[in-house]
Amino acid sequence: MDSSALNSADLQRFIEQEKQKAMVNEMVAKLTDVCWDKCITSTPGSKFSSGETTCLTYCAQRYMDMSMMIMKRFQSMQ
Repeated sequence: MDSSALNSADLQRFIEQEKQKAMVNEMVAKLTDVCWDKCITSTPGSKFSSGETTCLTYCAQRYMDMSMMIMKRFQSMQ
């Protein structure tokens, strides 16, 4: 394998890793927006209330579970 093919493979791998990082960042941003809007109903103080903490925890878990289910579904369709 010549160096240009190796560089091309490395570049493709790098691009794929960057795409995956971007997807994770996008998912975290979406999760933050959705769960914040759902769980934080008043101006937050220095700490979240126990109800807000519980809501955020369950919201994030449901969001992650649904995201995984959707990804698995798309993978099975390919």
